[in-house]
Amino acid sequence: MGVDYYNVLKVNRGATDEDLRKAYKRLAMKWHPDKNPINHKEAEAKFKLISEAYDVLSDPQKRQIYDLYGEEALKSADFQPATPASGRARSNSSFRFDPRDADADADLFDNFFSGSPGGGGGLGGGSKARVFGENVERNGNREARRDLPEKKKPPPVESKLVCSLEELYKGGRRKMRISRVVHDEFGNPKSVEETLKIDIKPGWKKGTKITFPEKGNHEPGTIPADLIFVIEEKPHDVFKREGSDLVVSQKVTLLEALTGKTLDLMTLDGRNLIIPVTEIIRPGFEVSIANEGMPVSKDPSKKGNLKIQFDITFPLTLSAEQKSDLTRVLGGAQS
Repeated sequence: MGVDYYNVLKVNRGATDEDLRKAYKRLAMKWHPDKNPINHKEAEAKFKLISEAYDVLSDPQKRQIYDLYGEEALKSADFQPATPASGRARSNSSFRFDPRDADADADLFDNFFSGSPGGGGGLGGGSKARVFGENVERNGNREARRDLPEKKKPPPVESKLVCSLEELYKGGRRKMRISRVVHDEFGNPKSVEETLKIDIKPGWKKGTKITFPEKGNHEPGTIPADLIFVIEEKPHDVFKREGSDLVVSQKVTLLEALTGKTLDLMTLDGRNLIIPVTEIIRPGFEVSIANEGMPVSKDPSKKGNLKIQFDITFPLTLSAEQKSDLTRVLGGAQS
Protein backbone atom coordinates (compact mmCIF):
# COMPACT_ATOMS: atom_id res chain seq x y z
CA MET A 1 0.00 0.00 0.00
CA GLY A 2 2.99 2.33 0.30
CA VAL A 3 2.69 4.94 3.05
CA ASP A 4 0.32 3.99 5.87
CA TYR A 5 -1.48 7.29 6.46
CA TYR A 6 -3.42 5.85 9.40
CA ASN A 7 -0.16 4.96 11.12
CA VAL A 8 1.28 8.38 10.31
CA LEU A 9 -1.58 10.03 12.23
CA LYS A 10 -1.59 7.29 14.89
CA VAL A 11 -5.29 6.48 14.35
CA ASN A 12 -7.15 3.27 13.48
CA ARG A 13 -8.82 2.67 10.14
CA GLY A 14 -12.23 3.46 11.57
CA ALA A 15 -11.17 6.93 12.79
CA THR A 16 -13.88 9.60 12.66
CA ASP A 17 -13.40 13.13 11.37
CA GLU A 18 -13.02 14.29 14.96
CA ASP A 19 -10.36 11.64 15.61
CA LEU A 20 -8.47 12.81 12.55
CA ARG A 21 -8.67 16.48 13.55
CA LYS A 22 -7.37 15.78 17.04
CA ALA A 23 -4.54 13.60 15.76
CA TYR A 24 -3.51 16.14 13.14
CA LYS A 25 -3.60 19.04 15.60
CA ARG A 26 -1.44 17.20 18.11
CA LEU A 27 1.16 16.01 15.60
CA ALA A 28 1.26 19.22 13.53
CA MET A 29 1.95 21.31 16.62
CA LYS A 30 4.69 18.89 17.67
CA TRP A 31 6.45 18.67 14.30
CA HIS A 32 6.02 22.17 12.90
CA PRO A 33 9.48 23.28 11.64
CA ASP A 34 9.29 26.54 13.60
CA LYS A 35 9.13 24.53 16.82
CA ASN A 36 12.11 22.33 15.89
CA PRO A 37 15.02 24.65 15.01
CA ILE A 38 17.64 22.03 15.89
CA ASN A 39 16.20 19.24 13.70
CA HIS A 40 14.56 21.51 11.17
CA LYS A 41 14.93 19.25 8.10
CA GLU A 42 13.59 16.16 9.87
CA ALA A 43 10.67 18.14 11.31
CA GLU A 44 9.89 19.62 7.90
CA ALA A 45 9.71 16.15 6.32
CA LYS A 46 7.48 14.76 9.10
CA PHE A 47 5.25 17.82 9.07
CA LYS A 48 4.77 17.42 5.34
CA LEU A 49 3.87 13.72 5.71
CA ILE A 50 1.42 14.46 8.55
CA SER A 51 -0.27 17.16 6.47
CA GLU A 52 -0.46 14.83 3.48
CA ALA A 53 -2.02 12.06 5.59
CA TYR A 54 -4.65 14.40 7.01
CA ASP A 55 -5.39 15.85 3.57
CA VAL A 56 -6.13 12.35 2.25
CA LEU A 57 -8.02 10.85 5.17
CA SER A 58 -10.15 13.94 5.85
CA ASP A 59 -11.41 13.95 2.23
CA PRO A 60 -14.09 11.23 1.74
CA GLN A 61 -13.27 10.63 -1.92
CA LYS A 62 -9.53 10.46 -1.40
CA ARG A 63 -9.93 8.28 1.65
CA GLN A 64 -12.16 5.82 -0.20
CA ILE A 65 -9.66 5.52 -3.06
CA TYR A 66 -6.79 5.16 -0.60
CA ASP A 67 -8.60 2.43 1.36
CA LEU A 68 -9.39 0.48 -1.83
CA TYR A 69 -6.30 0.97 -3.95
CA GLY A 70 -3.58 2.50 -1.75
CA GLU A 71 -1.31 5.52 -1.94
CA GLU A 72 0.05 4.60 -5.40
CA ALA A 73 -3.41 4.89 -6.90
CA LEU A 74 -3.87 8.39 -5.44
CA LYS A 75 -0.59 9.58 -6.93
CA SER A 76 -1.02 7.91 -10.31
CA ALA A 77 -1.65 10.33 -13.14
CA ASP A 78 -3.76 7.77 -15.06
CA PHE A 79 -5.95 6.50 -12.25
CA GLN A 80 -9.74 6.84 -12.18
CA PRO A 81 -11.90 5.29 -9.45
CA ALA A 82 -13.83 2.15 -10.39
CA THR A 83 -17.43 2.53 -11.52
CA PRO A 84 -20.14 0.46 -9.90
CA ALA A 85 -20.84 -1.32 -13.19
CA SER A 86 -17.32 -2.47 -13.96
CA GLY A 87 -15.76 -2.55 -10.53
CA ARG A 88 -12.43 -1.81 -12.28
CA ALA A 89 -10.24 1.25 -12.48
CA ARG A 90 -10.10 3.14 -15.76
CA SER A 91 -7.47 5.37 -17.36
CA ASN A 92 -7.74 9.04 -18.42
CA SER A 93 -9.15 9.94 -15.01
CA SER A 94 -10.76 13.13 -13.89
CA PHE A 95 -9.28 12.70 -10.40
CA ARG A 96 -5.68 13.54 -9.61
CA PHE A 97 -3.87 13.61 -6.26
CA ASP A 98 -0.82 15.88 -6.05
CA PRO A 99 1.81 15.27 -3.37
CA ARG A 100 1.83 18.23 -1.01
CA ASP A 101 4.40 21.02 -1.17
CA ALA A 102 5.52 23.36 1.60
CA ASP A 103 3.00 26.08 0.72
CA ALA A 104 0.13 23.63 0.76
CA ASP A 105 1.20 22.34 4.15
CA ALA A 106 1.37 25.89 5.49
CA ASP A 107 -2.11 26.60 4.14
CA LEU A 108 -3.55 23.45 5.69
CA PHE A 109 -1.96 24.24 9.05
CA ASP A 110 -3.07 27.87 8.89
CA ASN A 111 -6.62 27.03 7.90
CA PHE A 112 -6.87 24.32 10.53
CA PHE A 113 -5.73 26.48 13.43
CA SER A 114 -7.39 29.69 12.26
CA GLY A 115 -10.73 27.91 12.16
CA SER A 116 -11.49 27.56 8.46
CA PRO A 117 -14.02 24.93 7.37
CA GLY A 118 -12.88 21.46 8.34
CA GLY A 119 -10.55 22.94 10.94
CA GLY A 120 -12.91 22.97 13.86
CA GLY A 121 -13.06 26.77 14.22
CA GLY A 122 -15.33 29.56 13.16
CA LEU A 123 -13.42 32.05 11.00
CA GLY A 124 -14.60 30.53 7.74
CA GLY A 125 -13.02 30.88 4.30
CA GLY A 126 -11.01 33.72 2.92
CA SER A 127 -7.33 34.39 2.44
CA LYS A 128 -4.28 32.42 3.53
CA ALA A 129 -1.48 33.06 5.99
CA ARG A 130 1.86 31.32 5.60
CA VAL A 131 4.03 32.90 8.27
CA PHE A 132 3.38 32.95 12.01
CA GLY A 133 3.13 36.47 13.38
CA GLU A 134 1.56 38.02 10.28
CA ASN A 135 -1.97 39.40 10.06
CA VAL A 136 -4.62 37.62 8.02
CA GLU A 137 -6.54 39.65 5.44
CA ARG A 138 -10.04 38.22 4.94
CA ASN A 139 -13.02 39.76 3.17
CA GLY A 140 -11.27 43.13 2.98
CA ASN A 141 -10.52 43.31 6.72
CA ARG A 142 -7.25 42.70 8.55
CA GLU A 143 -7.53 40.68 11.70
CA ALA A 144 -4.80 39.83 14.19
CA ARG A 145 -4.14 36.10 14.12
CA ARG A 146 -3.35 33.97 17.14
CA ASP A 147 0.38 33.22 17.01
CA LEU A 148 2.27 30.31 18.40
CA PRO A 149 3.83 31.23 21.75
CA GLU A 150 6.99 33.21 21.15
CA LYS A 151 10.07 31.37 22.30
CA LYS A 152 12.13 33.10 24.95
CA LYS A 153 15.89 33.29 24.93
CA PRO A 154 17.72 32.89 28.26
CA PRO A 155 20.51 35.32 29.24
CA PRO A 156 23.90 34.55 27.66
CA VAL A 157 26.32 32.22 29.40
CA GLU A 158 29.74 33.83 29.98
CA SER A 159 33.02 31.98 30.42
CA LYS A 160 36.53 33.37 30.95
CA LEU A 161 39.18 32.83 28.30
CA VAL A 162 42.58 33.35 29.95
CA CYS A 163 45.25 34.45 27.45
CA SER A 164 48.94 35.10 27.87
CA LEU A 165 50.34 38.49 26.96
CA GLU A 166 52.24 36.77 24.13
CA GLU A 167 48.94 35.51 22.64
CA LEU A 168 47.40 38.96 22.84
CA TYR A 169 50.52 40.43 21.24
CA LYS A 170 50.93 37.99 18.34
CA GLY A 171 47.40 36.62 17.97
CA GLY A 172 46.58 32.95 17.61
CA ARG A 173 43.86 30.33 17.56
CA ARG A 174 42.24 28.55 20.48
CA LYS A 175 40.11 25.44 20.24
CA MET A 176 37.54 25.26 23.01
CA ARG A 177 35.78 21.95 23.59
CA ILE A 178 32.35 22.52 25.07
CA SER A 179 29.61 20.23 26.33
CA ARG A 180 26.03 21.45 26.40
CA VAL A 181 22.57 20.05 26.96
CA VAL A 182 20.02 20.08 24.15
CA HIS A 183 16.62 18.45 23.75
CA ASP A 184 15.68 16.19 20.85
CA GLU A 185 12.41 16.33 18.94
CA PHE A 186 10.70 14.33 21.68
CA GLY A 187 11.83 16.69 24.44
CA ASN A 188 14.45 14.30 25.82
CA PRO A 189 17.68 15.95 27.10
CA LYS A 190 21.00 14.85 25.67
CA SER A 191 24.58 16.04 26.00
CA VAL A 192 26.33 17.31 22.88
CA GLU A 193 30.07 17.94 22.61
CA GLU A 194 31.48 20.42 20.14
CA THR A 195 34.80 22.15 19.42
CA LEU A 196 34.66 25.91 18.91
CA LYS A 197 37.47 27.81 17.22
CA ILE A 198 38.43 31.26 18.50
CA ASP A 199 40.81 33.40 16.43
CA ILE A 200 42.56 35.73 18.88
CA LYS A 201 43.39 39.02 17.19
CA PRO A 202 46.60 40.92 18.04
CA GLY A 203 45.87 43.71 20.48
CA TRP A 204 42.72 42.31 22.08
CA LYS A 205 42.27 43.66 25.59
CA LYS A 206 40.93 42.30 28.82
CA GLY A 207 37.14 42.26 28.68
CA THR A 208 36.89 41.63 24.93
CA LYS A 209 33.88 39.38 24.28
CA ILE A 210 33.56 36.65 21.64
CA THR A 211 29.98 35.50 21.11
CA PHE A 212 28.82 32.16 19.72
CA PRO A 213 25.07 32.54 19.06
CA GLU A 214 22.83 29.81 20.51
CA LYS A 215 25.70 27.57 21.66
CA GLY A 216 24.55 27.47 25.27
CA ASN A 217 22.24 24.97 26.94
CA HIS A 218 18.81 24.45 25.41
CA GLU A 219 15.71 24.18 27.55
CA PRO A 220 12.35 23.00 26.11
CA GLY A 221 10.27 25.84 24.68
CA THR A 222 13.19 28.26 24.54
CA ILE A 223 15.87 29.37 22.12
CA PRO A 224 19.35 28.17 23.16
CA ALA A 225 21.33 30.78 25.05
CA ASP A 226 24.34 32.52 23.49
CA LEU A 227 27.77 31.44 24.69
CA ILE A 228 30.19 34.30 25.35
CA PHE A 229 33.92 34.02 26.04
CA VAL A 230 35.44 36.99 27.87
CA ILE A 231 39.16 37.68 27.47
CA GLU A 232 41.12 37.57 30.72
CA GLU A 233 44.79 38.64 30.68
CA LYS A 234 47.29 36.40 32.42
CA PRO A 235 49.93 38.33 34.45
CA HIS A 236 53.37 38.42 32.80
CA ASP A 237 56.70 37.96 34.55
CA VAL A 238 58.38 40.92 32.83
CA PHE A 239 55.86 43.23 31.17
CA LYS A 240 52.81 45.03 32.45
CA ARG A 241 50.18 46.31 30.07
CA GLU A 242 48.74 49.80 30.22
CA GLY A 243 46.28 50.17 27.35
CA SER A 244 48.38 49.81 24.22
CA ASP A 245 51.65 50.48 26.07
CA LEU A 246 53.97 47.96 27.67
CA VAL A 247 55.80 48.83 30.86
CA VAL A 248 58.93 47.09 32.12
CA SER A 249 60.85 47.78 35.32
CA GLN A 250 64.66 47.64 35.15
CA LYS A 251 66.97 47.54 38.17
CA VAL A 252 70.29 49.43 37.98
CA THR A 253 73.01 50.05 40.51
CA LEU A 254 73.93 53.55 41.63
CA LEU A 255 77.11 53.32 39.59
CA GLU A 256 75.12 52.32 36.47
CA ALA A 257 72.65 55.10 37.11
CA LEU A 258 75.52 57.59 37.11
CA THR A 259 77.69 56.16 34.35
CA GLY A 260 75.14 54.63 31.98
CA LYS A 261 74.03 51.13 31.02
CA THR A 262 73.11 49.14 27.92
CA LEU A 263 69.87 47.17 28.33
CA ASP A 264 69.11 43.88 26.57
CA LEU A 265 65.35 43.12 26.49
CA MET A 266 63.52 40.26 24.80
CA THR A 267 60.20 41.31 23.26
CA LEU A 268 56.94 39.35 23.41
CA ASP A 269 57.53 38.05 19.90
CA GLY A 270 61.07 36.84 20.69
CA ARG A 271 63.24 39.70 19.39
CA ASN A 272 66.19 41.14 21.34
CA LEU A 273 66.18 44.89 21.83
CA ILE A 274 69.53 46.52 22.58
CA ILE A 275 68.89 49.84 24.32
CA PRO A 276 71.84 52.05 25.33
CA VAL A 277 71.07 54.45 28.18
CA THR A 278 73.70 57.20 28.38
CA GLU A 279 71.80 59.75 30.42
CA ILE A 280 72.08 59.88 34.19
CA ILE A 281 69.28 57.79 35.62
CA ARG A 282 67.53 59.63 38.42
CA PRO A 283 64.40 58.78 40.41
CA GLY A 284 61.34 58.91 38.14
CA PHE A 285 63.45 58.71 34.98
CA GLU A 286 61.79 56.77 32.10
CA VAL A 287 62.82 55.72 28.61
CA SER A 288 60.04 55.40 26.00
CA ILE A 289 60.54 53.47 22.76
CA ALA A 290 57.92 54.09 20.08
CA ASN A 291 56.10 51.24 18.31
CA GLU A 292 57.38 48.51 20.67
CA GLY A 293 54.21 48.26 22.74
CA MET A 294 51.04 46.24 22.14
CA PRO A 295 49.36 46.18 18.71
CA VAL A 296 46.25 48.32 18.31
CA SER A 297 43.40 45.85 17.73
CA LYS A 298 41.63 48.05 15.16
CA ASP A 299 44.88 48.46 13.21
CA PRO A 300 47.54 45.87 14.17
CA SER A 301 50.13 47.68 12.02
CA LYS A 302 50.17 50.37 14.75
CA LYS A 303 51.61 49.76 18.19
CA GLY A 304 51.87 51.55 21.48
CA ASN A 305 55.12 52.42 23.25
CA LEU A 306 57.51 50.41 25.39
CA LYS A 307 58.17 52.27 28.62
CA ILE A 308 61.23 51.41 30.71
CA GLN A 309 61.07 52.50 34.32
CA PHE A 310 64.18 52.30 36.49
CA ASP A 311 64.67 51.09 40.02
CA ILE A 312 68.00 52.39 41.41
CA THR A 313 69.65 50.12 43.95
CA PHE A 314 71.60 52.16 46.52
CA PRO A 315 74.44 50.64 48.58
CA LEU A 316 73.64 49.92 52.20
CA THR A 317 77.04 51.06 53.53
CA LEU A 318 80.11 52.99 52.34
CA SER A 319 83.62 52.88 53.76
CA ALA A 320 85.42 56.06 54.72
CA GLU A 321 87.65 55.69 51.68
CA GLN A 322 84.63 55.30 49.34
CA LYS A 323 83.02 58.36 50.83
CA SER A 324 86.23 60.32 50.32
CA ASP A 325 86.46 59.21 46.71
CA LEU A 326 82.85 60.15 46.04
CA THR A 327 83.35 63.54 47.63
CA ARG A 328 86.35 64.13 45.47
CA VAL A 329 84.65 63.03 42.26
CA LEU A 330 81.19 64.47 42.83
CA GLY A 331 82.03 67.42 44.95
CA GLY A 332 82.00 69.81 42.02
CA ALA A 333 78.99 68.24 40.27
CA GLN A 334 75.97 70.48 39.76
CA SER A 335 72.39 69.30 39.97
